[in-house]
Amino acid sequence: MEKRLAPLCGQCESKECRNGKDCFALAGHHRQLYQDRLTAELHKAASAIEGQYYGKETRLGEVILFARELKYKKLGLAFCIGLSEEAVVIEQILSRYFEVVSVCCKVCGIDKKDFNLPQILPDNHEVMCNPAGQAQLLNNAKTQLNVLCGLCVGHDAIFTNISKAPVTTLIAKDRVLAHNPAAAIYSRYIRKRFIELI
Repeated sequence: MEKRLAPLCGQCESKECRNGKDCFALAGHHRQLYQDRLTAELHKAASAIEGQYYGKETRLGEVILFARELKYKKLGLAFCIGLSEEAVVIEQILSRYFEVVSVCCKVCGIDKKDFNLPQILPDNHEVMCNPAGQAQLLNNAKTQLNVLCGLCVGHDAIFTNISKAPVTTLIAKDRVLAHNPAAAIYSRYIRKRFIELI
């Protein structure tokens, strides 16, 4: 069996794929991935939103348009307790178009000590984030699309792994950069810190 090289597209300067070049000779195989019914539906809806609203709509607006394009009726909102105020506003907006089921990250109040997890303040009682429980509650509610609002790095991975419904991210958690992780790339001062580590 021929050994294939791992992609390093981030280092490619020409990006000839945008002009139709198949650098890995896998286009035929990748086309087959879109034969899956759900993948095909999601891709068609995503492409419709991109085509109609490119550069015209916010991410929140695109989430609404995407779900409507798919004719979804019930959305899940999995949010971090640190973004509770944002979650209230998001739920109010989404509820204008959909039935919304919202679940806080601390749902069920499980103690970190139950799993011997590190604590932020070791002398305090701390409840752990429960992304597996959030996903399970939304699975039980039979949501059709789940929207992430500020789940921690790693917790979002757990949630996505367990969620039966497709997942999209509205807000990515970044406590230092006001939930704008791209700022670490755009700010040369912050970027420099990471480059110096290499």
